[in-house]
Amino acid sequence: MRSALFVALALAVAACGKDTSSAPGSTAPGAPTAAPADDTAVAKQLIATGATVIDVREQDEWDEGHLPQAKLFPVGTIGDHAEEIAQLAGGKDKPVVVYCKSGGRAGKAKQVLEAAGFTRVVNGGGYRKLAAQ
Repeated sequence: MRSALFVALALAVAACGKDTSSAPGSTAPGAPTAAPADDTAVAKQLIATGATVIDVREQDEWDEGHLPQAKLFPVGTIGDHAEEIAQLAGGKDKPVVVYCKSGGRAGKAKQVLEAAGFTRVVNGGGYRKLAAQ
């Protein structure tokens, strides 16, 4: 379990730059696979019913705007904060919504949390999509 978390964290740290999942050529052999698709509609429903919301962008992006109920854990630190996130959520079996600028980093964070034992993580996609009414 610990080695799976380490591998997932290493992958997240290696890809912790700005979103690149839609970059041309990202499907070339040896290239990282695309992050899981986001599900903004499900995320909005979960947020409305009290899910824990995690913003995985960087501090400067957070400072420009964020969901009021969100907590900031940049994607490169998600693995280090898994237990804190579990406490915020009330357990690893409770819903957690992760979001970033466009969904790429949120997909990576989702993978790290799932490797840490979370069972109900949703990639909410991008901040602007979640914030839109």
